[in-house]
Formats: sequence, C-alpha cells, structure tokens
Amino acid sequence: MGGPGWGFSSMQAIDIRHISKSYGKVKALSDVSLSVGKGEVFGLIGPDGAGKTSMFRILCSLLLPDSGSATVDGYDVVRQMHDVRCRVGYMPGKFSLYQDLTVEENLKFFATLFNTTIDEGYDDIKAVYSQIERFKDRKAGALSGGMKQKLALSCALVHSPSILFLDEPTTGVDPVSRKEFWEMLGTLKERNITIVASTPYLDEVRQCERVAFLDKGKVRGIDTPENILTEFADIFNPPGIKRKGNEDGNSSLANTTDCDDNSSLITHHSKLANVIEVEHLVKAFGDFHAVDDISFTVKRGEIFGFLGANGAGKTTAMHMLTGLNQPTSGTGRVVGFDIRTEYEQIKKNIGYMSQRFSLYEDLTVAENIRLFAGIYGMKSKEIREKTDEMLHRLRFYDHKDDLVSSLPLGWKQKLAFSVSIFHEPGVVFLDEPTGGVDPATRRQFWELIYDAAARGITVFVTTHYMDEAEYCDRISIMVDGKIKAMGTPDELKKEYNQPDMDHVFTYLARQATRSDS
Repeated sequence: MGGPGWGFSSMQAIDIRHISKSYGKVKALSDVSLSVGKGEVFGLIGPDGAGKTSMFRILCSLLLPDSGSATVDGYDVVRQMHDVRCRVGYMPGKFSLYQDLTVEENLKFFATLFNTTIDEGYDDIKAVYSQIERFKDRKAGALSGGMKQKLALSCALVHSPSILFLDEPTTGVDPVSRKEFWEMLGTLKERNITIVASTPYLDEVRQCERVAFLDKGKVRGIDTPENILTEFADIFNPPGIKRKGNEDGNSSLANTTDCDDNSSLITHHSKLANVIEVEHLVKAFGDFHAVDDISFTVKRGEIFGFLGANGAGKTTAMHMLTGLNQPTSGTGRVVGFDIRTEYEQIKKNIGYMSQRFSLYEDLTVAENIRLFAGIYGMKSKEIREKTDEMLHRLRFYDHKDDLVSSLPLGWKQKLAFSVSIFHEPGVVFLDEPTGGVDPATRRQFWELIYDAAARGITVFVTTHYMDEAEYCDRISIMVDGKIKAMGTPDELKKEYNQPDMDHVFTYLARQATRSDS
C-alpha cells in the first residue's frame, strides 16, 4: 500500500505535506500528507469527526492550517489563495444555495463571484444545467433534493474550475438521483477535471480510483477502494444486526411513565393493534396531487420503511400523519387519534426526528433532555431518573454539560433519537435520520431503533440507504404520489425478481412519470 506523502510530482493536482489543524483541544488534522493526480477521482473517507471537512476547507483556502503546507494546481493554499479560488469548485456538505433566489439567480450570483457569466461558462455546465434549466425561475428552496444537487454542481462549475471538491454531495438524495449524479461526474472526468469527494455511501466510494481513509485526523491508509474497504471492514462494513425482543408482540408501554396527562393515553395506544391506519389519503396543491390516494396500516412495535425518490410524496404524507398538515381528502388515525380533528393529541403521543436535528445547539445535552421532557409534561423526578439512565446507556454521562453544537454528528443523531422517544410515544417518525453518517455509526443507530421497537414503540422511517431498508419489518415504496409496492424486503425482492432492495427501489423509481418538481 502506498504511504502518505508518497509520489509527489509535477503531475499532481494536489500536494499535501504534514498538514495539522486544531480547534482548541480538539485535533482535527494531525500531520496529514497525501497527493492527488491530475484528472483523478479521489475519495476522502472516514467516520464522523475524522477531519474531512477541515481538509476540504484548507484546500479551498477557506481555512488556515496550523502547520504544514498544501498546493492546489501548483498554487499554495495560503500564499496564493486568490489563484487557488479561481481554479477550484466547491460543493459543501450543506448546499451553498440561496433558498430565496431562483435557479437562474443563484447561478448568476456564483458566476459573478468569479467575474464570469452564465453564457461564458455555459458549455462547461450544459450537461448538468440543461436538466433543470426549464425550472430557472423557481426558487431554490422549492426544489427537490436531486434538483438542488444539480444546481449546486452547476454553480460550482460555472467558472470552469480544474479541480472540484465535493463534501458529501449526495447526502439526503435518493439512490436513483445519486447514480445520476455520479454519471455526471464521469463526464467531468472525461474533461480531465480532478475530483476529490467524500461520501458515506460505499457504492460511491467504489466509484473513486483511489481513496484516503482519515480517522481522528490521521491518514490510516491510501489505496484502491476495495483494498481500503477490505482492510478496514470493521468500520466500513460492520456485521449485520439481528432483531431481538418483541417477538411475541406483547410488550406493553403501560407503566413506562407516570405523566398525569399522558399515562392513560399511553396505556390506550399500547393496546392498539394498528398504531397507524390510513385510507384513501390525498393531499393536493391545486391540480398537483403530492399524495394521491394512499392506504396502509402499521402495527404496534413494527419497523415500517416509507421509501420513495425525492418528490415522490413521502414528506407530505409524513406531515399529515404527524399533524403538521391537513389532508385534502381521505382518513387517517395515528395512535388512535384522527389526523383531521385530533392532531394536537397526536403531537403529544408521537416522537419525531428529522435529518435536520431538532436539538438546540446552544443548550447542553442535559438541558435539551429536560426541555423536551418538560414539553411532554413529564414530572421532574422522572425526568432526573430517566436522564441519568439514558446518559449512562448512551455513554454520554461525562458529556452531559457539553453544548450540543460541540458534539460529532453521530452523537447528535443518537441523542436526538433518544430524546424523541424519551416520553415513550406510541410511534416515532424518523425522516432520513442517518443522512451523511458513516456505516459503523448507522449500525449503532439501528440498534437503538431495534431496542425501541422491542419496547413496543412503532418506528416509521424514511431512508435513502437501501441496506437500512433491509432492516425494516415491512416497506412501502412511493412513486408519483402513490404507493407502488408494499411488503417485507424478501417479498419485494421476490416479487420484482431483484437481488436486493437497491435494485427494487431503482426499478420502481425509474417508472415515475411526473417531472422532478
């Protein structure tokens, strides 16, 4: 295996020598050396908090290293930062788009930053931008995830960079859109553009020619994707998990809390056979039916996967089930309450966690727990007891006074989930909860999900990771606002004669007829 710092030459697009960077006591990067060849597709991979984003920012001249040096396209990232910025395109983990500007206004803004115009750079972005150009007057905030992805890539390419930095560019994007995105990157490689990308998706890691594995700020290996994934399989391909508990379906949520207002309700929903019942549900916006006549039930203690491509209608349906939006027609009950008339009762008896964590970043871990427990009406004594128990179980006790903003992404994720079920709800809704999280941390998160289901909490989850779909008891797949398929993972693979859920999803999602809107 080639070691860090080997192979520096004039043929390198990027040379990194002994870069270190600290934030107070936290060492984000420690003596990192590596090189990337011109025209290479290079992966920068590793768990949350490994230092990947810090390295991207240093290479884009947005962050100064504490020590060491780096050149990009032959220019020093500190002494010649203006030259570096003219030659790089950068897609940060969270799209750098202005949500209240239109597609065309965003593109014009980024072109202006580099003293160019859309017309001058059009040939370089045509392959990507032409796919969304018909929506040029739509605000970026109203775009689907796949369309935002294409616009952000167009903005990064409009000034004809020679090197493209992509920091988890496909997080939150469905599998079909992810495949299309990497096909677009293939056309850029043909133009000899150097691409450096980080990603938590193993199929995307394998698209790279070489990868560097960063862990706790240090390079642990640089090699082909297969060699790195094999050598560090414990991190990138941890063993599967087995469902345990709740086999008899008789565990009860009664007596898990003594909240005055909620205890009778919890006893009620713990005895329900179906925690979610939906019949002919429709949500229309004018002539557009975001959700178009769906019907299904979800049993108590079931892990139910709610899948679909960006724009298929998943989020709209979830908003109705959680009481955040009202249906146009149809009926639905969640934990025994009508989604039309009893949505306030629904909100008290469910948990919810989105990809954009609902925790307060400027509060400590313990303060967040107390705040949300208080909102659900739990007593002070019970909050104290359950807080200590939860912190010990998560191994967070020594960090209870840390600000949430200081926690690694994986920690925030586990804390947000634990807070969402702290009051033992009848059902917890998880909206892409593991987006951008490394495989080992995702596995730990699913152990928490299995534990919650074993206690009788129903888990209703959306995800773009198809290996996670395999962990669900049953799955529905939405296409064009309708439920196109429903069943266990094995049933769906057999029905559609596909080897895995990724192929099932891709087969169905590509049957969509309505435009990406």
